[in-house]
Amino acid sequence: MTHLQTVKQRFGIIGNNPEMNHAIEVALRVAATDLSVLITGESGVGKEFFPQIIHAGSARKHGNYIAVNCGAIPEGTIDSELFGHEKGSFTGATESRKGYFEVANNGTIFLDEVAELPLTTQVRLLRVLQTGEFIRVGSSKSQKTNVRVVAATNIDLRKAIAEGRFREDLFYRLNTVPIHVPPLRQRKEDINLLFRKFAADIALQYRIPAITLDDKAKIVLQDYSWPGNVRQLKNVAEQISAVEESRTITPDILKKYLPDYAPAAVPAVVPGGEYREEQSDRNLLYKILFDMKTDINDLRKMMLELMGRAGTERSGESTPAALPATTYLPATQPVASSVVAPASFFAAPDAAPDADFVETEEVTEEGPAEELTKEKVMRDNIVKALRKHNGKRAAAARELFISERTLYRKIKELGIHDSDY
Repeated sequence: MTHLQTVKQRFGIIGNNPEMNHAIEVALRVAATDLSVLITGESGVGKEFFPQIIHAGSARKHGNYIAVNCGAIPEGTIDSELFGHEKGSFTGATESRKGYFEVANNGTIFLDEVAELPLTTQVRLLRVLQTGEFIRVGSSKSQKTNVRVVAATNIDLRKAIAEGRFREDLFYRLNTVPIHVPPLRQRKEDINLLFRKFAADIALQYRIPAITLDDKAKIVLQDYSWPGNVRQLKNVAEQISAVEESRTITPDILKKYLPDYAPAAVPAVVPGGEYREEQSDRNLLYKILFDMKTDINDLRKMMLELMGRAGTERSGESTPAALPATTYLPATQPVASSVVAPASFFAAPDAAPDADFVETEEVTEEGPAEELTKEKVMRDNIVKALRKHNGKRAAAARELFISERTLYRKIKELGIHDSDY
């Protein structure tokens, strides 16, 4: 196995596109240096893998690696997050705090969506790149740090410079070594491989049969432009796995999930590859449907085991064990009718045709209470994911199939506080 194949296997990179292979090779060659790297490419192409490859192949691999999404941090706190602050420097600063550049000393820091940095923060970042020095918010003392900076953006920085939104001197500091990640539409030979991988992963995670594409559907998949790139492809694989009863996908089924073919079925993609708000909400509800199906199958197995044990006992010798008082059927929670999956999706593969694990009337409940119910279900699932990952929002967002930005918005909308998880 060549070194390139080893790296792709280690970081879960699928495909053999020449442009992608070249980008990985550049990352491997530059890893041994301390040069700044700027990774460009459309949203959803997988730019986040490259700083990990660079860090793992560098002399800093035993130091800290910190990934920062510059677009997910409010403008008022970004300086504090990156450079730290002193006690009393602003309202709520009850103690001194180290910033990411201080914590990542002798390591690597990845600045994703670097074009989202405010101009004042860009000045601070430029100083770090030029001199290795920074100043905490509220302090006058300069501190040193030895950090390798890798940045990424899906924005045309030269256009941003012309519009006065990005500093030209910072651009040249970051762009010492440029790496361009190709969009999915230029990796046609990899599209079916990626779809098959995502379908297999979701089937394994939720213990459902994997979906497969027929020959004509594979052609449709390959010819589509994929404005949302790999992220959109994964999203489509997950939606089809959740909603469709048939496990063999035809072109007609597939086209329902591609915006150009069925704009009413799947919301269009906005510039930059980000999905509309309705799409994010739908993704979260699909996750809830998945969890409901898993819970129902687990409960069904437990009931069958109890019934089997009861059947083997002699009459009068013992009493069959009762179900725990806390056992319940998650499927009886009303869910928004716009994302209702077929009843057969919830039933176990070997369930009888008349199995009534899901009450259709409850799933498609309408009226004023529907929105309240949907909000409650979303809130419960977000809190559950945050608890599972100890409050780490990036991990919780991946668990819920939504972006970290969307999770941050939902936390605010639903009134979720730190004390809830």
